[in-house]
Amino acid sequence: MSLRTTVRTVMTAAAVTATAALAAGCGAVTAADSGGSDGAFELAPYIQERVDNGEPLRIKLSYHDPSLAFATPISQGMNRAGEELGAEVQLIGPTGGDAGQQVSELQTLIQQKSVDGLAVSSASSDALRPVIAQAYDAGIPVISFNTDNPDSRQMGFVGQDLRGSGESQAEELLDVLGEDATGKVVVFSVDTGAGWSHDRFGGFRDGLEGSGLEIVGPVNVGNEPNAAYNTVESTMAGQSGVTAIAGLDCCSTTAAAKWTAESGNADGIAVVGFDVLTATAQYIESGVVDFTISQNPAEQGYQAVKVLHDFAVDGTEISGVDTGSEFVTEENLADTPVED
Repeated sequence: MSLRTTVRTVMTAAAVTATAALAAGCGAVTAADSGGSDGAFELAPYIQERVDNGEPLRIKLSYHDPSLAFATPISQGMNRAGEELGAEVQLIGPTGGDAGQQVSELQTLIQQKSVDGLAVSSASSDALRPVIAQAYDAGIPVISFNTDNPDSRQMGFVGQDLRGSGESQAEELLDVLGEDATGKVVVFSVDTGAGWSHDRFGGFRDGLEGSGLEIVGPVNVGNEPNAAYNTVESTMAGQSGVTAIAGLDCCSTTAAAKWTAESGNADGIAVVGFDVLTATAQYIESGVVDFTISQNPAEQGYQAVKVLHDFAVDGTEISGVDTGSEFVTEENLADTPVED
């Protein structure tokens, strides 16, 4: 079926604004909130010395899995901010999404005092929470980006409202299928155990509540493309009455779309997902994917650096930045940048 819907923008990148609503439980923090005696944040002396001497800040973005295609546009935005602001920037993180490796890498940076600003996309919210607190207590400005960790001591969050984006995905799917639609919706994720996946799926589940659709999953497919495709294939072989497939991220979306195209089900199963990889764009053009949701990863990389830099150098309040969500269909695909 050629299922199409009018493009509905939830939040566009043009509407990127600092907002206290995304500030992560501890509230907005400014560089003036120092002294330490009342528990407020105090910039580490070694960082303050670099600021006073006009030295470039060393800002690290710790992404939960740099091997993902989504990391490429994040790096592009990060590097653009580094060039504009005169900061030394680097994307780091554990290949394969190992939370223990991410924690160890961050602890080393903190202990060696080799980082002046830290943005973290947590492989596991629970696992990263203590090391985020460790950075904060060490006087290192620390935020979350891409993946929120609201119960941590992060000073702000830069990225998409994950639960809200999942709910919007479900609501748009209902528009595509029709309010009286029935059948199964099979949900896939590259990492069902990750906080971002849990939040996005929670929103998706809420968005379908009360509908006639039955959710199957989420099913973990992993990060390796061939293995992801095989998991989708084996999962779908055991299902009947499937009306739609939903990917919660870039790569489960492309794996699901590939199976749908190769199995000859493009006319019978709606496919929706996240991010705009080259493959995703091609599946939209061919009518296999009905819509995807862009979360502007380049802006996430850019704003993460800018927020940390401006806080340390200018005392600008950290309150969070929403980088937005936008539905991408065949109608507006030509105006949407590819994210790999």
